[in-house]
Amino acid sequence: MKILIINGPNLQALGRREVGIYGEKSWNDIQDELQSLAAELQIELEFFQSNCEGSLIDRIWLAAENNLAGIVINPGGLTHTSVALLDALRGAALPAVEVHLSNITSREPYRQHSITAAGCIGIVAGFKTQSYLLALRGLYEYLNQK
Repeated sequence: MKILIINGPNLQALGRREVGIYGEKSWNDIQDELQSLAAELQIELEFFQSNCEGSLIDRIWLAAENNLAGIVINPGGLTHTSVALLDALRGAALPAVEVHLSNITSREPYRQHSITAAGCIGIVAGFKTQSYLLALRGLYEYLNQK
């Protein structure tokens, strides 16, 4: 089983960007933690990060074409604006879990609504880097129940 982990705009700067909100761990640190969990679950991960909406959309479609099992996605700021990303998630028809380091519902009003969540089977938010691990474990359990 192979799962794609997608990070959207500005998430390459984790660990140095607004540490009080997003935490001190870098994207490489989070990948290492995800790889450890993947080894425990005996699954394979692919990682993709882009600051470009079109690249994220292309990668979602490629995951479907390559028969990946599912997606864990942090759309970053595109969460609140991207109908095109939502359309890709729905169209690719892969189970996806949206993940956020912060609790978006307790933040600024413009961050409190997720457009992209409508294309996902669930959301994990507010647990800093643990959000990624919870999302991966949840997606894994979902896939094993099918």
